Amino acid sequence: MTRAAENRIDIAGTVVSLAAEATELQTRVNELHQELIDLNERIRTISNVLQRLSPS
Repeated sequence: MTRAAENRIDIAGTVVSLAAEATELQTRVNELHQELIDLNERIRTISNVLQRLSPS
């Protein structure tokens, strides 16, 4: 195998590896985004309860 062919194989492997890593990272970003949405909803709920409990 020539050096040029080896380089193309190395580059292709690197691209596949980076694409897989990017997919994993995007999945984690989506999970974190959903967790932030859930946390924001809990904060809103607690805030509403505290407002109802505070003396007027």
